[in-house]
Amino acid sequence: MLLQRAEKLSEGPSWIYELKLDGFRAQTVKTGGRVHLRSRNDKDFNAKYPAIAQALAAMPDETVVDGEIVALDESGRPSFSALQNGSASAPLVYYVFDLMMLAARDVTNEPLTVRRELLTEHVLAKLDEPIRESPTLDAGLPDLVRSVKAHGLEGLVAKRRDSRYEPGQRSGAWQKMRVNREQPLVIGGYTMGARNFDAIVFGYYDGGKLMYAGRTRSGFTPASRDQLFKRFQTLAAVECPFANLPEPRGGRWGEGLTAEKMKECRWLKPVLVGQFEFVEWTPDGHLRHSRYVGLREDLKPAGVVRKRHGDEER
Repeated sequence: MLLQRAEKLSEGPSWIYELKLDGFRAQTVKTGGRVHLRSRNDKDFNAKYPAIAQALAAMPDETVVDGEIVALDESGRPSFSALQNGSASAPLVYYVFDLMMLAARDVTNEPLTVRRELLTEHVLAKLDEPIRESPTLDAGLPDLVRSVKAHGLEGLVAKRRDSRYEPGQRSGAWQKMRVNREQPLVIGGYTMGARNFDAIVFGYYDGGKLMYAGRTRSGFTPASRDQLFKRFQTLAAVECPFANLPEPRGGRWGEGLTAEKMKECRWLKPVLVGQFEFVEWTPDGHLRHSRYVGLREDLKPAGVVRKRHGDEER
């Protein structure tokens, strides 16, 4: 069952909330005494995550559960970078949040609340670390959003209490909302699009040098694109303003700027400061899933530095 993206989650007594976990979705089937840990695209995860597969061996036979494989950083927060990079120091956890079959009984048409009770009593009670239940959050939505933002977590999920499990469907009975971290960054260039620009290139100051942090094409309206592009025309620069470019490789998610990719860039005098949302800093110093929010006319570029976690908000 898939989640429908929402700018604001539904509220009310008909809904329960969980953390949006930043990991790999994985379903587990135990049949004929054997555990099969599979990705959403039906890839075999048994060999990749043997400790998780082994820990799931105690679940009842002919049972199917749904969950998320997550790597935890030093502070206990989910880190997709640590998971993707296979960091040996990052503990792996399988958070289970739903049950589709229990001891050969199809429970997909049962309400979510019933499935969760069955999951807790008949499956999770038999399992130990690194298998955990993805807990429901007992608080109002505004408080949950503030807490998620304060702790640097990815976002929230809302589910209708009476929802049945709909494999492969994005019905809206399950919703997801990303709650991002924020910080100001200096705009130092852009790549061209069909009408004006496609993406902006940005960074922060470190020791008096402007360091490249990423680029994004998200967060713009047609009007904001036009307004920004007019500003860009008066700030054209010949030389790249970023001290750490070019980079030797494009990076795992393509945020890196190699010499080849830099040929697509047009550079600007680094005088504009923008506010940006993002999920996390990657190990190679880039922002992941960044989004432009707006200009910060109140900030001077030279004072824009990379913020410590917890200090990114306005």
